[in-house]
Amino acid sequence: MSISTTIKTIQDIMRKDAGVDGDAQRISQLVWMLFLKIFDDREHEYESIEKSYVSPIPERLRWRNWANDPKGITGDELLNFVNDDLFKTLKNLSFSADSDPRGFVVHEVFEDSYNYMKNGTLIRQVVNKINEIDFKVSKDRHPFGDVYESILKDLQSAGNAGEFYTPRAVTDFMVQMVNPKIGEKILDPACGTGGFLTSSIELLKTKVESDEDRQILQKSIHGVEKKPFPHLLCVTNMMLHGIEVPSQIRRDNSLAISLRDYKSADKMDVIITNPPFGGIEENGIETGFPRAYQTRETADLFLVLIIYLLKDNGRGAIVLPDGTLFGEGVKTRIKEKLLNDCNLHTIVRLPNGVFTPYTGIKTNLLFFTKGKPTKEVWYYEHPYPDDHKSYSKTKPIGIQEFEPEKAWWNKREKNKFAWKVSIDDIKANNYNLDIKNPHEEVIDHGDPEELLENYKVLLSEISKIRTTLKNELMYALVGKKA
Repeated sequence: MSISTTIKTIQDIMRKDAGVDGDAQRISQLVWMLFLKIFDDREHEYESIEKSYVSPIPERLRWRNWANDPKGITGDELLNFVNDDLFKTLKNLSFSADSDPRGFVVHEVFEDSYNYMKNGTLIRQVVNKINEIDFKVSKDRHPFGDVYESILKDLQSAGNAGEFYTPRAVTDFMVQMVNPKIGEKILDPACGTGGFLTSSIELLKTKVESDEDRQILQKSIHGVEKKPFPHLLCVTNMMLHGIEVPSQIRRDNSLAISLRDYKSADKMDVIITNPPFGGIEENGIETGFPRAYQTRETADLFLVLIIYLLKDNGRGAIVLPDGTLFGEGVKTRIKEKLLNDCNLHTIVRLPNGVFTPYTGIKTNLLFFTKGKPTKEVWYYEHPYPDDHKSYSKTKPIGIQEFEPEKAWWNKREKNKFAWKVSIDDIKANNYNLDIKNPHEEVIDHGDPEELLENYKVLLSEISKIRTTLKNELMYALVGKKA
């Protein structure tokens, strides 16, 4: 049976359970189980390499000791074990990232996870199906990565959970243009399920030339996610993509840490992120930022944070809505800082629908390098494919659509999609970055006064027709009564 069929069967089993309500809970339920299975398969590898390896999970709670036997505990016995022993114990593991990184990851994953299923017999059926996947075998590990991607896409239709998913085409394109290198520290401070980080890992794997490079890569990936569900998804995602101990994926709010408390060791070579659109932070978060940039809008604060956390010559890329580009007040001051502290060399303007169904608003991809001020900004307007009028869940944006941008990137010339704007023009326009494509054909709708006069005439004719129809209807009704 294929892995995708196995996952579909598992989800069908969960639909029979009265405790699991909706796609988001089904996915959450599936992922904590997958995490334990993947972790156990990894532990088999650790034990073959480290003879003195000791699991941070108590022996009775290791997957192999309660889940592997298809005829093992089931029904109420299994339900009570999961609720009263497994979850309670793993939530209370007292490991730090320094004392036991693997134990710390397990604690972080289970601290805010829940068992939604209420039927122990159905739990056993799910466990047995999961055991059909062998994550120790690379032939199973690779196709499961594709299945995991499809699970993440399901989040788009799972209510608010959709905010954790950025289209793979967008993450791959942004990472490819920023082009991280072996030895560089990479951060997504609002990492969600880890899309930008997995794209970075896959790109860096193509540059690994030695065991030393592999070890460096293991320590290069950093992420922060404040919500427990996407954090669980991200940690599992990291393990599937070869990060053995993803202890550098922290569950926290990056914005809750005052800029004064970040140290030089926290500075990054590469930061790529997609902060939540329209997010508003709780009262007091803004006080950790300089007064000139204090706001409660999530995306604006993340832009300030990225500027601050990048090393000199560090490279940043961020997804932002149109509102940030043309916004005034604090937004203007933040954009001024960006243009003064960084070279904002490129803005790729995406059309409507890229993030459908989460949001239909237009978005932009900003690319910049810290250390030198901006002299000019290049814009590239990403068009719809010839056979598309918009994007949708069934017709998402594809990575192949970015080929024109890639070909243009290092040999920049103006064309019908690309144009550049000087910093002097941007300053004269009060740092408004919402600059339209000057090559767009302007449609002449005619003289406004003439159009208004024609509109009045049309309304008069419509009124006459309505009166005529009304009189004819009344005449017909009177005639019938007579």
